[in-house]
Amino acid sequence: MVKHINITKDEVNNIIRDFIANSPLNSLQDGTKEPAWDQALVGFASGADAIWQQYKEYIGAFHWTPWEVFNQHCPETNVTAKELTVISWVLPQTKLVRKANRRAKTYPAEEWARIRVYGEEFNMGLRRHLVENLIQSGCFAVAPMVTPNWTIVKSERFSYASSWSERHAAHAAGLGTFGLCDGLITAKGKAMRTGSIVAKVMLEPDPRPYEDHHAYCLYYADGTCGKCIDRCPARAITVGGHDKEKCREHLALSRKYVKKTYKFEGYGCGLCQVGVPCETMIPVKAAREALKLGELPPSPPPLA
Repeated sequence: MVKHINITKDEVNNIIRDFIANSPLNSLQDGTKEPAWDQALVGFASGADAIWQQYKEYIGAFHWTPWEVFNQHCPETNVTAKELTVISWVLPQTKLVRKANRRAKTYPAEEWARIRVYGEEFNMGLRRHLVENLIQSGCFAVAPMVTPNWTIVKSERFSYASSWSERHAAHAAGLGTFGLCDGLITAKGKAMRTGSIVAKVMLEPDPRPYEDHHAYCLYYADGTCGKCIDRCPARAITVGGHDKEKCREHLALSRKYVKKTYKFEGYGCGLCQVGVPCETMIPVKAAREALKLGELPPSPPPLA
């Protein structure tokens, strides 16, 4: 029987930071000592936040709330949504990897393809590591992406979607908003990957410093930019948004290219994440400055 012991946000941050600094998985796996990731951004969201039900209603009934995925895999704990915290993180791409992929025109640079495979292996390791550490501290936890029933679902509205979205978890935790290409724009930019777990611990949620889910994208903010449109080799991005089917078809072709050219099993693209104003920062100046100053959007009026 696991005895419940509280854990702090600082302790969670330290677990993540130490794993990034010391895990041998944080590598391009190419014989060099180059790390896969820079230090992470970490955010916290309440399991009772209304945004999870909004996701479910908008994305589809198949999309889990934190309470649903937690109780599927830790049913003996019998918790309420408000007793849960979603811990989300952003892993920024390194300067070396971004620079390499910036030069790419059709298929990913080798470094980027390695990140997509080996960098995500690190991310999976981080999910498991954080869950194990929290359980050892007395907090039940589950990583939705590691569960055997996580799946990609054919969606009438979105072509395809998953039962848990790491980008949406990060958005809920105040870490970023979506761009024209559907990528998440964070304080460290769009060239990154995300991860999350759901834990039975009540930690103070981080505020979302935005009202609009497109607040950090220049195109949606003032109609300028659209650089990701030109960067996309599959022409999957237009002023109308992101065509997931075209994107997926291009990713399938990239598998053949990576195997033939770089001699390992991998894939990727990410051209829309580099060579753009949101590569390493929030390009909307007002939003960037507000975040730096800790300014928050006005609270909605109370219900009548």
